[in-house]
Amino acid sequence: MRIGLLETGEPPESLISDYGRYGGMFQRLLGPGHDYTTFDVQAGALPKAINACDAYVVTGSSAGVYDDLPWIDPLKGFLATARDQVPLVGVCFGHQVMAEAFGGSAVKSDKGWGIGLQSYSVAKPAAWMDDVTHVSAPGSHQDQVVALASGGQVLAGSDFTPFGVLAYGDKAISMQFHPEFDPAYATALIESRRGTRFSAEQADAAVASLAAPNDSNRIAGWIDSFLRKATKA
Repeated sequence: MRIGLLETGEPPESLISDYGRYGGMFQRLLGPGHDYTTFDVQAGALPKAINACDAYVVTGSSAGVYDDLPWIDPLKGFLATARDQVPLVGVCFGHQVMAEAFGGSAVKSDKGWGIGLQSYSVAKPAAWMDDVTHVSAPGSHQDQVVALASGGQVLAGSDFTPFGVLAYGDKAISMQFHPEFDPAYATALIESRRGTRFSAEQADAAVASLAAPNDSNRIAGWIDSFLRKATKA
């Protein structure tokens, strides 16, 4: 499968040498059985045609969907056009920008930061999911989807993140947490922001939570199953 990685951000520069960029993290998550092309969306690079790849993954970013940045509106336009035509997967910022592109809304939440291991209850399992009632993965976000776009369904979430995993028909899904984050990277990211974006106490609790088992491998299987089903639909 030809997967286009729409890279909308990058890790802090101090962490790139040890952990790589977000496109590489998704390649490790989804495995070597695909052909990957990375598009530097922040630099204005988008696919020249919707069918340039068989599917697209929209990565996380330190940007907010409400920021006045020149690349965000073109990305929204691409996603709006691609909806229902080609499989789309959005993660964190990708989750939020897909919601906005499709007619929903994402904002900076007054709930504050969600960091560490994030757990969602599965409310409405889709055909590409297995039979599980809860799922956990590292998270790092302050922004949240707060209004569902027309045709969207909530598949999983929590009290803190009600719109945790969303689906839009058979060809688009998105999630707020980060299954592509290795716990070691998630820990390093928290440590890089300790005392600035959140308190030492919040950082301690989040780092401790990352020692627990997570479902990133299961979620990788979900994404793979979704992509295979969606490319045949």
